[in-house]
Amino acid sequence: MLETLLTSFISRVIADTEYEEMDRTYLSNRVMALVGEEGLDAETSATNLIDLKDELVALAVKNGFCGELLEEQDIIGAQLMDLITPAPSQVNKAFWKTYAVDPKQAIADFYHLSQANDYIKNKAIAKNIYYQTPTEYGDLEITINLSKPEKDPKAIAAAKLAKSSSYPKCQLCMENEGYQGRINHPARANHRVIRYEMEDQTWGFQYSPYAYFNEHCIFFYGQHEPMKISRLTFERLLNIVDLFPGYFAGSNADLPIVGGSILTHEHYQGGRHTFAMEKAPIERSFTISGFEDIQAGLLKWPMSVIRISGPDKSRLVDLADKILLDWQEYSDAEVGILASSNGELHHTITPIARKKDDLFELDLVLRDNQTSEEFPDGVYHPHPDVQHIKKENIGLIEVMGLAILPPRLKDELQIVEDFLLGKVEKVADYHQEWANQLKIDYSISPDNVSQVVQEAVGKVFSRVLEDAGVYKRTPQGQAAFLRFVESLG
Repeated sequence: MLETLLTSFISRVIADTEYEEMDRTYLSNRVMALVGEEGLDAETSATNLIDLKDELVALAVKNGFCGELLEEQDIIGAQLMDLITPAPSQVNKAFWKTYAVDPKQAIADFYHLSQANDYIKNKAIAKNIYYQTPTEYGDLEITINLSKPEKDPKAIAAAKLAKSSSYPKCQLCMENEGYQGRINHPARANHRVIRYEMEDQTWGFQYSPYAYFNEHCIFFYGQHEPMKISRLTFERLLNIVDLFPGYFAGSNADLPIVGGSILTHEHYQGGRHTFAMEKAPIERSFTISGFEDIQAGLLKWPMSVIRISGPDKSRLVDLADKILLDWQEYSDAEVGILASSNGELHHTITPIARKKDDLFELDLVLRDNQTSEEFPDGVYHPHPDVQHIKKENIGLIEVMGLAILPPRLKDELQIVEDFLLGKVEKVADYHQEWANQLKIDYSISPDNVSQVVQEAVGKVFSRVLEDAGVYKRTPQGQAAFLRFVESLG
């Protein structure tokens, strides 16, 4: 026999939390306050808590307790899922109590909670298109990001009319924990943050709601301060991979064009995922004077990466800091590399840290944000001929070999397939030259057309990363890379 929507939802809340049967009336009243009373006695076949939540949100819209915009519905949904989410103090107590016995289990428990309470949007993430494609740099990963719904024009208009607020200052601030949300700021009633200490300062550990890879998480400073790559960055990343076993930690660069989307709040990204860059072999090993105890080498990778590793965190920090400081002041006119121009600094690093058994590892990706008349978007940015696939900044995740491509490509690439099969006469103007070349280069059939297009997108992404590489994969470029290495001593 089917249960009613309200009964089923409350039964699951009680089963999944410390609420007891005595709390059923209280919980029912809290749900009614959010969605209204009409329709709660309808039978449902849903048994999954998140599916039941979605039905309650739809009922709230029907009852006039919630608007039709997704942003408004998310606010109600987060409040419903807050009912199964312990208070921040309880989440932190449970985490650190388990951590004292088994750090990996503490992390796993927090990850499970963040999925179970719908903070991590697994249903939305499942819509993403994902595949791997072979290249000379290994299997690059391609994602077409369909998890974040495109903004409804009505929502954009409503956001413009909404009263401006500086609370929370950004989406990474600690004040987001439990924040109800508004039309121009996401709902966070079911959001929880693990607190930890670095340099006697409070930091937060949370998961990304729209994850791009396995256990995609964020480590952020407790105060709203701008990102900056410095010696402290290397110390923090190595401390994080020590504190959170099995996770890598990396930082976007701190300059426009080569930086991430949020430069206003100091934060790093991490997770439990092996990217193609991690598996890339060292093409050339070398030793830097004064750091003979540290293994160093250049990676076979489309971007310019120095990998250093050793058992002593402090020694790695010393060397990474030296490389950063030297790179910030390094110029090589022969290959167009400038440390600065017109008073603007151009050089920084995208760093990634890992811990493997007793060895710490740092990948230091050299970045340069110069522009020119030929490349106003950035000399080391995707060039115009590949922007039909990827024109956005190349951030940390792309640097490591995972393309995050825009939603438009889902339909556009299907049209490219239809063009290759002769079903349509043309594609979008910016894809046409590429599609024409594919027709020349491949023997196309209905059986292989999808694979051909996928592999072709992978090759374009490989080129995108080569464009972002400061030292090109040419004899001249690699010789120039070695000149920089030699300048380090």
